[in-house]
Formats: sequence, C-alpha cells, structure tokens
Amino acid sequence: MDEILQLGDTGDNVKILQEKLKILGFYNAMITGSFGLATEVGVKAFQEDAGLDKTGVVDKKTWDSLFQYTEQARILLRQNPTLSSGSEGSYVSDLQTKLKALLYYTGPINGTFDLETENAVKRFQLNNNLTASGVVNNQTWSLLNSLYGNLNSCVLDNNDGNNNEMGNNQSTYIVEKNDTLYSIARRYNTTVTELKRLNNLTSDVLKVGQILKIPTTSENNYIKYTVQSGDTLYSIARQYNTTVTELRRINNLTSDILQIGQVLNIPEPQQSSYINYIVQSGDTLYSIARNYSTSVDAIKSLNNLSSNTLQIGQVLKIPITTQVDYIMYTVVRNDTLYSIARKYNTTVAAIKSLNNLLSDNLSIGQVLKIPV
Repeated sequence: MDEILQLGDTGDNVKILQEKLKILGFYNAMITGSFGLATEVGVKAFQEDAGLDKTGVVDKKTWDSLFQYTEQARILLRQNPTLSSGSEGSYVSDLQTKLKALLYYTGPINGTFDLETENAVKRFQLNNNLTASGVVNNQTWSLLNSLYGNLNSCVLDNNDGNNNEMGNNQSTYIVEKNDTLYSIARRYNTTVTELKRLNNLTSDVLKVGQILKIPTTSENNYIKYTVQSGDTLYSIARQYNTTVTELRRINNLTSDILQIGQVLNIPEPQQSSYINYIVQSGDTLYSIARNYSTSVDAIKSLNNLSSNTLQIGQVLKIPITTQVDYIMYTVVRNDTLYSIARKYNTTVAAIKSLNNLLSDNLSIGQVLKIPV
C-alpha cells in the first residue's frame, strides 16, 4: 500500500486502515472510511508502539508495519480455535489455566470444557462487557490473552524461577511455540523495536528455546495500583495526575476496559510547577486561567500554544505558582454540585464541606472552592 493517508482523508483505504488498527487494538470506533481524530490517535499510538515516527500520517513504513503486525495477530488468533461445551484437549487446558489465574475458574485443569468451565467463561465475558455466550471465540481469546499477559508481566518482576532476573532493568524469556516478537512485546508492556535493540536482533525470526532479554519496569518510576470497583482509566489518571493515553501506553492496554483486581503500572507523581488538565466542553483558556489563578499567556507559554483554540480531550499543563488545596469556580447555568464534582474528580460532600454549604442549591455566578 503506497497511498499516504492523514487527517481529513476518506475512502476505502481509510476503511482498511481502521480495520487493521482495530485488529491490533488501537482503534475502537466504527469503521467509517473517514480519517478523523480517533483514527489519528490510533495511528499515532500504533506508530509509537512500532518504533516509528509518531506523525499521525500513514506513510509506506506505517503501512508495511500495519500489514506485518496484523498478519501476526491473525496467525495468533487462528492458533486459538473456537471452544464451547464439550470441547476437549490442550486448548481447553490453556483456557482453564488462564481463567484460573484471573480468578474466574476454580476447578481442575483437565482439558474438558464442562459446565464449570462454561460458567467461568460466561463470568469472564460478562465482567468484561462481552456477550456472555459461554463460547470462546476470537474476541474472548484476544481479551483473555491480553489480561493474562498483563498479569504475567506483573509477576515477572518478582519471578526467580525459569526466567531468572538479570539486574534491575531486565529479565529473560524463553521463546515458546507460536511466539512472535509482537506477541511477546504486547505481553510484557514493551515494543518490538526495544526487544530487537536489547537483543541485537536484525530480523523478526525467533526460534523455540531462544532466550530473550525482556526490559522490565523500574520500581523507581512506577507504582502498582490494583483496580477497584467503579474505577475507570480516566478516574485513575485524574487521581495520579497523569493521562489515559499514558496509562494505556505503559500498561500496553488495547482498550479502556478494566477488571477488578487488575494491577496497573502508574507513573509516580513528580514534584513539578504544573498540573495536567483535560479540556472539557465549554472550556476556554480564559476560564481555565481564572479557575487556576493564572493567566492565559502563562498557559499558552507553558504549552507552546500559538492560538486560543482548544479541543475537547486536549491535555494542558497548568502552572501552579504556590501550593494550593483548592481552585475557585464560578457557577454557570445548569451546574449542579454533582456535575461539578464529576468535572473536577472530587465529591459533592467535599465541595459542601469546603464551602460550608447546608444544601445542594446553587446560584448562577456563585463562586465555589473546589478541592484539588
């Protein structure tokens, strides 16, 4: 494929692009054939993962990598057959092992797809927003392998069994049947480029039994967070002053779906002179500057902005000159304590306490202190 695609383009080749990004987990919207912002975000995420220049423009190198990785992904999917009640064999044993590790299955690993296995599959599907059919299709295999891989990557840091540790920054991995650099990179939250660099590889060809060095997470840079009921990537990002994009990147997530008990790597909060703010509907540089007691010029300077135009979802650095526990917010039409609390990732009770409010009634123009 030689056609260069970028934001604003339309046509069948854009559909092909979206389909390949969807297979690889970088695009979750509808296949429309229109190169919009969601497609551009997916392209940039894929380019970063594949070690390409993060331009958002689909050039020949990006096309070549997309075709290569989607073919590898299809091979992996074909190697996991559809399973249902009555199935038997090693694939059922693999299914039971992974469900057991993720705490959905408590029975024996016997290679028989019985009622207990079927119920475990249904619980897994239901908890991860899949159709609870009890049939293990490509979609169920893909998500199961992804969550199981994330679980293993957390265990890897403390594993001193077959994959012996080699210092603080890397471990080893023994290549197994059907492994590819892409599947290993996805499993251990790294990239194909990094694996090839660390192991001095000149091609993507692997041999069963080959020992690879795997970069591991430095405990000095990340903290571990266990997903709880009600958590979303957005709420966790706001809590730890980071972004959803960053959480997906360092945890190698292909969707925003989280599982209770799942362990995530979270960037350690750094002492800095700014905080991150995600632009929301109705925001302007002026309103944001007023809320955070700064100036429009200061925000533009810190973010290298050449205009006052903002996009919903855009992440801004907001300068903080002094240590503050709250910001000032002016109530506008249709505001409620609940909507304001949601907007600033706090609670109605916290806002009422800080402002000595006795009821939930608000007045347009009323100035509130919002905890940060």
